[in-house]
Amino acid sequence: MREACDLVVVGAGPGGLAAACHAAEAGLSVLVLDPQSQPGGQVWRGEARKRENRLARRWLDRFAASGARFRPGARVVAAPEPGLLLVEEGTSSLAVRYGRAVLATGARERFLPFPGWTLPGVLGVSGLQVLVKDGLPVRGKRVVLAGTGPLLLAAAATLHRHGAEVLFIAEQAPAARHWGFALQLWRHPGKLLQGAALAASLVGIPTATDAWVVAAEGEARVERVRLSVRGHEETLPCDYLGAAYGLVPNLELAKLLGCEVASGAVVVDERLETRVKGVHAVGELLGIGGVDQALVTGELVGHVAAGKPVPTGLERSWRAVRTFADQLARHDAPREELRRLATPETLVCRCEDVPLQALDGCRDLREARLYARLGMGACQGRTCGAAAEVLFGWTGEDVRPPCLPARIGSLRLPSPPPHTRAS
Repeated sequence: MREACDLVVVGAGPGGLAAACHAAEAGLSVLVLDPQSQPGGQVWRGEARKRENRLARRWLDRFAASGARFRPGARVVAAPEPGLLLVEEGTSSLAVRYGRAVLATGARERFLPFPGWTLPGVLGVSGLQVLVKDGLPVRGKRVVLAGTGPLLLAAAATLHRHGAEVLFIAEQAPAARHWGFALQLWRHPGKLLQGAALAASLVGIPTATDAWVVAAEGEARVERVRLSVRGHEETLPCDYLGAAYGLVPNLELAKLLGCEVASGAVVVDERLETRVKGVHAVGELLGIGGVDQALVTGELVGHVAAGKPVPTGLERSWRAVRTFADQLARHDAPREELRRLATPETLVCRCEDVPLQALDGCRDLREARLYARLGMGACQGRTCGAAAEVLFGWTGEDVRPPCLPARIGSLRLPSPPPHTRAS
């Protein structure tokens, strides 16, 4: 199957929706691709059905009325030439010709290995939150959360609201760095109010800075977690452990298209255009900044794609959210102790069962792939790649098609429909 559009948006989270709305309302032909069944991305997951979040509801309603086309279950797997994407949709495939592209592929959690992190019941912080939003029963379950940044509080609030007993929240950032970040929030009143509301909903739940998971323990699943808390070790029984250390952008498609990446983010100009002409990046691809950054950058690109001048207020907002993203990156930087948690037997790559000791002697990610199969499994290094960067300083290699596991048929350009002869 073939599709053509003025603007293709890859990702239907807040940034992708904002870009699509502005461009479609200006009369452009807009196609939005997303692997999920409904728009909203991970941050607004399920809101198309639940309609509980007012901001999400407003943007989802606007998107539905904008005239933009949405293709759910669509995964971009290759880009064989400029202006062309190959997309897999279940058992079918699609070729998309576009004039401009907006990359709104979001982010994923950063996992750092520790003994027991592969036990059932040990999940990412936001991964556990998503499962609960999708119906995982946690009422009465004992939960420990460990990691860094605002996601910890957001996940704890969701779990608490669904009846879980949140036993402890462990923030890895040193106290000085954590409270220094908090004191800067006066520059971002919306963030300050959100943080205060989350903190108020979690009164009574023990929380500590300078705290992280040492090990998860149990037989068939996690039963307890050992924590380092301000220099002392504590053990807590639990049914679930949510442990992840911030977010990293999903850069695979940007790299596949040839966009320049520096310091873990896509390089863009003032129009948020990458070094590849006609390709723009928004949201977490520019550095982790949350919903506000996604919406501001999506709106800005929507104006640019439609050929409209960017409002001055939007440019000011972009500068403000960039400042917040820079502050958040400094706050969430993994501390040195996290690099020393894995034992020689601890798995680093879960897909291929690669333990830490198998990486002895490897000098870079390429050698780790060749000699130990690190990152050669189903997730294609999306989990262990970020861990290897923190543990060893190995940066990712160039992305080759397919950028996701795909059927061979999805990599073949569909034939054009046959011409009908006039009678």
